[in-house]
Amino acid sequence: MQLTARARSLPGGAGLWRDGGALWKRVPKRDARGRPYIDFMMFAPRLNRRPAHELENVALLLRGILAAYEDAVVFAELNLRINVLWVSLENRPGLMSELVAALRGKLPEFLLVAHNPNPGT
Repeated sequence: MQLTARARSLPGGAGLWRDGGALWKRVPKRDARGRPYIDFMMFAPRLNRRPAHELENVALLLRGILAAYEDAVVFAELNLRINVLWVSLENRPGLMSELVAALRGKLPEFLLVAHNPNPGT
């Protein structure tokens, strides 16, 4: 699982969070067998206006939740400049709904904005 964040510093080991280039260049689109991944985006209003210690708590919660799905999550990015979490994962029935519910359970301020219901298009 590759986790990235657009922030100066977030908790976690080296390589767990890192700055990246354009999202469309970095997000994996297909697995080794050529099957498309599914994506979703969540918005957290005013997240970037929170104090640093609160942002660290949010980042730790995100890491914990995403780590529980590390067998299926292939990419995640928290962009604090625009308050958006992007997640790409394997295409398994019900998995996206389950992960979104887990995220909302711990971070109710994260709102589902968009997902691609037709992977590969």
